[in-house]
Amino acid sequence: MKSRVVRGNGSGIVMRAVWLTAFLMSLSVSSAYSEMYIGGQVGTTFFGDNNKLTRVDITDTGGPPGSFLSPHGSMSGRDLASALVWGGKIGYYFPRVSWFGLELEASYSTPHIQQGPTRLSIAPGSGGTLPSGEYLEIFPGDNFRVITIAPFNLMFRYNKARFQPYVGVGPGIFLSRINTTEVTFAGTQSSTKVGLNVKLGGEYFFTEHITAYGEVRYNYTRFSFDATDSGSFGFNATYNPIIFSFGVGYHF
Repeated sequence: MKSRVVRGNGSGIVMRAVWLTAFLMSLSVSSAYSEMYIGGQVGTTFFGDNNKLTRVDITDTGGPPGSFLSPHGSMSGRDLASALVWGGKIGYYFPRVSWFGLELEASYSTPHIQQGPTRLSIAPGSGGTLPSGEYLEIFPGDNFRVITIAPFNLMFRYNKARFQPYVGVGPGIFLSRINTTEVTFAGTQSSTKVGLNVKLGGEYFFTEHITAYGEVRYNYTRFSFDATDSGSFGFNATYNPIIFSFGVGYHF
């Protein structure tokens, strides 16, 4: 009887192994080097309770001397319009700990204060120009601008694949300005405060240098606006928006 030789499909197995190896290599990137990076981004503020000026405490009615009210006056939260957020960042990941870096970030937005009913509360004995009591007023919309500068975010990333999730946290410097649109109370109020900047995101490396990323950012600060001579209220307010943005980056 003649023996039959069975030919193995060795070439097919080898080719599949080559393709699998190439695929796995495409998913990984070297973590042995450091890099500097830059990025530009555009985003928007979310709707909801975070898109308001909240805990609004009146500090001055804007009237004659002696109208100081704090902490005896307050207003209900004032709604902010959803607004585009433009910004950019530059950062550096360290060579020996390439999962850790520092980042400078800046952004600009105009979440204008919307016109609407606002409840004004003046407590007895406040000594201000307004009698104590509750007032429901239709406040006009005001132009509102915020520039945010995060001078040094502490950045932590997973850097062993093309897709790299990351988190960042650091102080934020918030420069704000309100332009009152009501002619009777026309004026400008400004406030610059330090607060918190936190973000969570993910970045995908199309090449060793070109990336795209998306992130969710949370800001928190407490603004303090002085009254104007024209009669606009001075007030303190919490600003804590949630911002979603996406952008492109270049890693050197």
